[in-house]
Amino acid sequence: MSDDALIGAPSPAPEPSHEAPRKSLTIGAVCKALSQEFPDISISKIRYLEDQKLLSPRRTPGGYRLYAQTDVSRLRTILRLQRDEFLPLRVIRQELAAGRAENDAGAAPTPQAAPATPDTARPGAALRRLTFSIRETGALYSLDDVVEDTGAEPTLIRELEDFGLLQGELRGGVRYYDEAEREIVRAASELARYGVGGRNLRVFKTSADRESALMQQILAPSLRSRNPERRKEAIEALENLAAVASHLKHLLLVRDLRRIAK
Repeated sequence: MSDDALIGAPSPAPEPSHEAPRKSLTIGAVCKALSQEFPDISISKIRYLEDQKLLSPRRTPGGYRLYAQTDVSRLRTILRLQRDEFLPLRVIRQELAAGRAENDAGAAPTPQAAPATPDTARPGAALRRLTFSIRETGALYSLDDVVEDTGAEPTLIRELEDFGLLQGELRGGVRYYDEAEREIVRAASELARYGVGGRNLRVFKTSADRESALMQQILAPSLRSRNPERRKEAIEALENLAAVASHLKHLLLVRDLRRIAK
């Protein structure tokens, strides 16, 4: 059959699609969908992230927010970076701009989407090695557990307690330590290999006490608020402040060490 004979013939019907189109979600539906993974998520928090230009959902003519699956995926990434990597919103914004995003299934970004810059060169990268939530202390460990996990000598742990670097919590006559204190012991044990004793570590405690007092001064009214939402936002702000302060301190230390190494 010639090509001319095909002119005017009906086009073949397109093959039916087996994928149902994904509907956009309201902000309430998004909140409900993510609540299992992020129990503290709230509509006000999602709106706050939108105010910070981290989210841009579509608006209906009536002004209602509609979140596409890409918006939900982006929100999930933001929440995980806050919870798991303790990053401030400014750094999260840079991460997203650099291409760090997750697909709808929550999988890690593909190599093509990953930024070319080495991870250690991006702001906040040092904070990802080991981070903890301010809201939760995590598991508790006995002295024997800490010694077994870290390889530290019991005498070092007692020395750290004497100089106020460890406090622990008494329960039933037994002292327990949380995850952060366990890692304090691990870090102190590493420093002890260089001859750094508990007495020398007081400088770190003094610095931490001063930083904590400064952050408390900044956020004291909100932290004392009886409004649960305001207090929750204050704790989020406290985490952001802590991450930025930690990164700044790291940068200042690097700068000073470079001078020493010259």
